[in-house]
Amino acid sequence: MRIGELSQRTGVGAHLLRYYEAQGLLAPGRGPNGYREYTADDVLTVVQIRKLLEAGLSTEDIRLLLPCAAGAAPDLEPCPDLLATLQSRLRGLDERIDTLARSREALRRYLNTTVSQFLSS
Repeated sequence: MRIGELSQRTGVGAHLLRYYEAQGLLAPGRGPNGYREYTADDVLTVVQIRKLLEAGLSTEDIRLLLPCAAGAAPDLEPCPDLLATLQSRLRGLDERIDTLARSREALRRYLNTTVSQFLSS
């Protein structure tokens, strides 16, 4: 199938499919005319990519994890670097959550102080 059909079957725009190829996530064949040629396996790969992106993984992470992916969910099977990549990504998210929680508390204190001063004047 050509890129337009893959786009239609997955709901992912052709520009994003080309981006996934540039990132090493998709490797379509080429026809005699030079056009990209995709298979049914590429449909599954695009579904997996979208779900892994929704989980907050980067395309770099996904490139490492795709060989471990099975099914549309996708399920991740044990393979090299899988645990280290997922643990690293989770640590990064935990750090960002902690930073956001501290920012929220600081803003809450500023707001409370401002409201108190406003009400007392």
